[in-house]
Amino acid sequence: MSEPVARPPRNLPRVSVIGAGQCDPATYAAAYALGQGLAGLGVAVVTGGLGGVMEAASAGAQSRGGLTIGMLPGTRREDANAYVEVPVVTGLSHMRNVLVVLNGDVVVAVEGGWGTLSEFAFARKMGKVVVAMGKWSTLPDAIPAQDAASAVARVRETLGSMLPDWAPPHAW
Repeated sequence: MSEPVARPPRNLPRVSVIGAGQCDPATYAAAYALGQGLAGLGVAVVTGGLGGVMEAASAGAQSRGGLTIGMLPGTRREDANAYVEVPVVTGLSHMRNVLVVLNGDVVVAVEGGWGTLSEFAFARKMGKVVVAMGKWSTLPDAIPAQDAASAVARVRETLGSMLPDWAPPHAW
C-alpha cells in the first residue's frame, strides 16, 4: 500500500503575482526573487500561467518548494509554463485576469502593461490589497515596494493583519 500524498491545506494563503508575459532580464530576476520569497512565506503563488513575470515568479516559488497555480487563458493545460504545478484552464482569454486576482488573498504587481493594469483595477474593485513594484507603484491605493524583498515584507504584514491565525512557517 502506498503512502498518502501530502497536500497543502485548503486554507493555504495565496498571493497573485501579475505582470507581463514578456519582460527584460532585470524584471525576470525581480519576479524570480519575489517567487522565492513568497514560497518562503509558505503561500501559494497564483499567476496567469504563461511566460515573462508569470514564469519567473512560478520558477522562483518552485525553486523553494512553493505551490504554483496558473490560470490559463486557453483550454490546454500543456500551455502552462514548466513551473506551474496546478494549471487551471479557463478558455476566457484576457477575461481570466479576473480569476487571477480573485484567487489571491493579496496581489503583487511586477511592472507590466495594460493587462497588468486591468488586473490591478480588478483587484482594487474587489477590495484586494495590491503591492506594486515598478511603474504601477504610484497608482492610488498601491502599496509601493522597491524590490522583491520589500514586496515580500509588505505581503507578510498584510497577510498577518488579514489572517490573524496565519504565520509564516519559520521566523524571519
